[in-house]
Amino acid sequence: MEMPSLHPRPSDDREREELDLNESLAMTAVIHGTVQGVGFRYWAWRHAEKLGLVGHATNNSDGTVTIEVEGPRWALQELLKSLNSSDTPGVVMTVDAHYGPVTGRFSEFTRN
Repeated sequence: MEMPSLHPRPSDDREREELDLNESLAMTAVIHGTVQGVGFRYWAWRHAEKLGLVGHATNNSDGTVTIEVEGPRWALQELLKSLNSSDTPGVVMTVDAHYGPVTGRFSEFTRN
């Protein structure tokens, strides 16, 4: 027996929206785990720089690291994929990421 889909199929008369992978966006990611004192911000800076992203990485008093970056959607997705990989220094438990409009307040990537 086939289960009904929980998601309706797009109607034939409606065009599918294509994601613009070059659209500039801002992303704020809070990384939870053992991510302070292990070179995590340096690692994030190097990855963001390779992807052409601008922003900063900051240690928070609760042991998390916040990364705020801006750049093309495809680069933000690549950084997020890297943040969730096993290649990071320390131990990443979860990454809470949120997207928004570009603010233009960054001109390079810094580590605070």
